[in-house]
Amino acid sequence: MNAFQQIFTDCKPLCKSQVDLSAAFWFNRDVVCTKPEEDFFTMNQTSKFSVRDICYAGLFAAVIAVMAQISIPMPLGVPMTMQTFAITLAAVVLGSKLSAIATLVYLLLGAVGVPVLANFSGGIDKFVGPTGGFLISFPIMAYIIGLGVEHRDAFKGAFPVAVVVGTVVNYIVGVILFVIVAHSTVSVAVSACVLPFIPTAIIKAVLACVLGLNIRKRIPGVKKA
Repeated sequence: MNAFQQIFTDCKPLCKSQVDLSAAFWFNRDVVCTKPEEDFFTMNQTSKFSVRDICYAGLFAAVIAVMAQISIPMPLGVPMTMQTFAITLAAVVLGSKLSAIATLVYLLLGAVGVPVLANFSGGIDKFVGPTGGFLISFPIMAYIIGLGVEHRDAFKGAFPVAVVVGTVVNYIVGVILFVIVAHSTVSVAVSACVLPFIPTAIIKAVLACVLGLNIRKRIPGVKKA
């Protein structure tokens, strides 16, 4: 084995790439290790969201917008909507990151004035009103529940705990902003924002989880945990 062959032997396992031997022999040039083209594209695809992921995020942003229009007015100004059902459904189907992105897309559309919020409303004022806390905490809620579904097999009980924690965070942020904006006491805020919604919240969470897990098993591109 000559010196060049020894260099090539040492280089090949390190770079794991294509080497032009003819150029090195005939022109006595340095051996250049180049990454195969397919490896480059594979690396890019794994580091970015795919077109399918973007479509799923857009689809569930639309689902949230549609479900938000199912709204029942309540006496103290906080309507009962199907938004939390849609948020939980998106989290269960898409997982943590993608569902949070879908929720952010929905909120951004609402913030710029697209009538996707409850009662076909929109505008930045909705985020600083009495119900603004519920809106701005939706991505956090989706991310927490998504984490639970992703780790439900590794950690027993992670999924139901994540659903409860995500819902509680949504209520806590909603109550805090309600107290600030409406200049009310915590007890009044809890009576307006939490107590009337507990029974329906449980029903919506159970339905969203059952439906979401079934959808998750059937759509392509979602990790089956």
